[in-house]
Amino acid sequence: MIKCICIDDSNRPTSIPAHKWVKKDQEYHIIFAHFLLPQKQLGVQLEEISLDESCAPFEYFLANRFGINKNDIERLIELVYETTKIKTSINELMEQTQIIQN
Repeated sequence: MIKCICIDDSNRPTSIPAHKWVKKDQEYHIIFAHFLLPQKQLGVQLEEISLDESCAPFEYFLANRFGINKNDIERLIELVYETTKIKTSINELMEQTQIIQN
């Protein structure tokens, strides 16, 4: 698990109920990461919120909604490599990730 902080809770899709949506400044834990196509963005699943079939077609939160502590970036990179089969530029994915100072 990788600790993160929600930095953007705007534009909740109507198919995701408010109780299953992230809240700005709240801490969450990333348990899975996946490279999303055709968006070419990193999507994450959280320990605290499960996007189930009632949230379709959404299964992931975009990683750019979260800030990751700079000390956890290597762990996030490892998670991306472990959980995605698509080999993409890690620099491209990291450009979408906000780094926060502790």
